[in-house]
Amino acid sequence: MTKISVKLPGLELKNPLMPASGTFGFGDVPAAKKFDLNELGALVIKTTTPKARKGNPQPQIAVLDDSVLNSVGLTNPGVDAVVAEKLPALRQQYPDLPIIASVGAGSEAGYLEVAQKLAASNLINALEINVSCPNVAKGGMAFGIHPELVEKLTKKIKAIVAVPIYVKLTPNVTDITEIARAAEAGGADGLSLINTVLGMRIDIKSRKPLLGNNMGGLSGSSVKAIALRMVNQVHQAVSLPLIGMGGISSAEDVVEFMLAGASAVAVGSAHFHDPLACPHIAADLTELLDQLHVKDINELVGQVEFN
Repeated sequence: MTKISVKLPGLELKNPLMPASGTFGFGDVPAAKKFDLNELGALVIKTTTPKARKGNPQPQIAVLDDSVLNSVGLTNPGVDAVVAEKLPALRQQYPDLPIIASVGAGSEAGYLEVAQKLAASNLINALEINVSCPNVAKGGMAFGIHPELVEKLTKKIKAIVAVPIYVKLTPNVTDITEIARAAEAGGADGLSLINTVLGMRIDIKSRKPLLGNNMGGLSGSSVKAIALRMVNQVHQAVSLPLIGMGGISSAEDVVEFMLAGASAVAVGSAHFHDPLACPHIAADLTELLDQLHVKDINELVGQVEFN
């Protein structure tokens, strides 16, 4: 029997797949109602901030041929509402599903507040610290591009929560390994990468950018090569488990990311074309691994053979 289950700090995944943060909201968006979420390895909920956020000006999403541009801007009801309403409803429906809560803020104090409240709820299994969102005027990427800030913030969050923390890295830096090492030095239990690549598209008739916020995060197959390169670089630079993401839409993509160094993967933009992307990919994985004569998916991690 081919093994596709994965063990990560604080997480026992029946398969290596999870929807990327924001994709399935808090398990309450239409796509999340189309199948039993217990088929997922884990669920990463939408990034939560100290107070409610309305997000950026419309249009917030532009679906392109091979990618998606978004500038949603961390729309969410705020941490108190998430802890009081969203998480209890999700946990009641899925008592055994590993849940990763995503933490965002515009200040160090904000990150600490959200992390502490989410962890204290006892409704989640791990935290993803989003220091890498390119769509927010303050916070997010401002933290994620400075190694010393990432190390300090990671250390402070680690000191006040009992659950494992995964730091989500931005690709919008000169050297992503520098940020990865800083998160490791701060005590991170794992890393998620990559977040979206800052991009822009223009409507040549109106001469205006497609997004209301002008620029936004690019995701989908067009960023896959960048994501794979960065996952491999980080795998070689640190000893932490990695959750890889960036253009994953097939079982072959999952294997490729694991060969590069990811222990699990998150799927985002593929859901625009197939709301059941995660269970479909999971179903294909076993057959693909059989074809590749792989008995345990964990044996693939970091096994790329360089020329």
